[in-house]
Amino acid sequence: MELLYHYLWHHRMLGRSFSDLRGHRIEVIYPGRHNEDAGPDFANARLRIDGREWIGNVEIHVRASDWFRHGHDSDPAYDNVILHVVAIDDTRILRKNNEEIPQITAALPPNFLLTYAALAPDNANSSLTSVDSPDRKAIARNLNSARCASRFADIPQLTRKDWLETLSVERIHFKAQRLLDYSRKLGGDWEQAVFVMLARGLGFGLNGIPFEMLAMNLPLRIVYHHADNLLQTEALIFGQAGMLDGSNHIFDEYYRRLCIEYGFLARKYGLHPMNVSLWKYARTRPQNFPHRRLAILARALYEGIRFSSSLEEAAGDYEALLRLFSWKAEGYWSNHFDFGRDPSGSDLPLSLSRGSRNLLMINVAAPFYMAHAQLTGDLERGERALDLLRSIPSEKNSIIKSWEQLGLTSPDALRSQALIHLHDEYCVKGQCLQCRFGHFLLRKEAATLSCATGI
Repeated sequence: MELLYHYLWHHRMLGRSFSDLRGHRIEVIYPGRHNEDAGPDFANARLRIDGREWIGNVEIHVRASDWFRHGHDSDPAYDNVILHVVAIDDTRILRKNNEEIPQITAALPPNFLLTYAALAPDNANSSLTSVDSPDRKAIARNLNSARCASRFADIPQLTRKDWLETLSVERIHFKAQRLLDYSRKLGGDWEQAVFVMLARGLGFGLNGIPFEMLAMNLPLRIVYHHADNLLQTEALIFGQAGMLDGSNHIFDEYYRRLCIEYGFLARKYGLHPMNVSLWKYARTRPQNFPHRRLAILARALYEGIRFSSSLEEAAGDYEALLRLFSWKAEGYWSNHFDFGRDPSGSDLPLSLSRGSRNLLMINVAAPFYMAHAQLTGDLERGERALDLLRSIPSEKNSIIKSWEQLGLTSPDALRSQALIHLHDEYCVKGQCLQCRFGHFLLRKEAATLSCATGI
C-alpha cells in the first residue's frame, strides 16, 4: 500500500494544497526526491506551511502508528521530517522536542483502489486488504494480456502513439545493449560479439540461449583458420554444440567423419563441448530443427563471411540483407533434419524463409546498426536501424494479435517490436506503474481523489 502512496506523492496525484489535522495550510512546492535506501521516503521536499517555506523530508505510512512500529521514533535520520502522509490517522507523531509533525490523511475511494489493484505489481496487492480494498476476486490476473485491457478504450490516441514511438526506440536500444554487453564480455572482440548475436538470432527464440552459448564457446579465430574446409567448419559447430558422440550413428559415414574431425580439432585447441541436453525440440518442425540451423551457420562461416563488415556493406538496405542471409543447407543437410535418420526427401527448404530472414534483420542487423551508432556517435547509423525496421513487414504472432484486438495496429516491424516490448517488459513483468498507459489511467482516477485533508 505504501508503494501506491509513494507513486501518488511522487507524481503529485494527491494534490498540491492540503490542510493538516490541525488546520494548517500546506502547499507542495516540490515533493522531494524518492529515496529507495534507508531513511525517509522523500528527501529535500519543499513545502509552504502557513505561508512559511520549509525544506526537509516527507515520510509516508499506511497507518500513522507505523512510525513507531518501524522504529522511526528512535532514529535520528527522521528528525527533519516536515510532513507525515498517512492513509489511516491512528496517532500523532511528536519530535524529540515534543513538537508535533504536520500530518495529512489521504483517503482513496474504492474505484481508485480497484484501478490500482488491476495495475499494481502482484506483491503490492496483498497490502490492499489492510485498508478498504476492493473485492480481490474481481481482479483478473492474466499475464498473457494487458491488465489495462478493460479500460484501454479510455486511453487517447495521442498517448498511445507517443508511448509506442518511445517503446520502439527503447526496444532497439535494449537489443543494441545486448550486443555491446557481448563485446564487453569478450574483451572488446567486436566480430565475435556480432557472431554471438547472429547465432542467437538463428535460435529464433526457442533455442536462442543454446545458440548464444555455442557462439560464446567457439572462438572465431579457430573457425576462420579452417573456414576453407566445410567438413571441419561443420565439425567445429556440431562438436561444440555437444551433438557429436563417436558411439552413435556408427553407420552414418558423414557423422563418423564429423566425429573424427572434431576429435582432432578439440584436442588441438583444447575445446570443450556444451551439454547436448540444452537443445530444445518441442513443437519444432523438421526444417526448424537446431541441426539445420547449425548447418546454415556453418555454411555462412564456410563462405568466408566477416559478419560486421558484411552488415556494414549492406548499409541497412532491405534487399541487400535478404541476400546476405540467404545461406543454404546443402549436401547432407539438403534432405536431413537430424543425424542418422532416413532422408526426409527433397521437400525440406534449403534456405531460410523470407520470414526467418526478416527476423534476423530485426534481431541482428537493426541492433548492430544501433549499437554501432552508440559506439561512434554517428546518428545516421541510428536512423538506419529505425529505417530498416520501418521497411520490414510487421511480425505476426499471438502478442500482435492481442494488441490488434485492443485497437493497436502494426504496419511494420518498428511498431510490432514496440508492441512486443510493451508486452514482454511491462505487461508480463507487471510494470504497469512505469507504463504510460497505466500511468494515464491512474492519473485519470486520481483527478477524482478526495483527500480528507485536501483543499
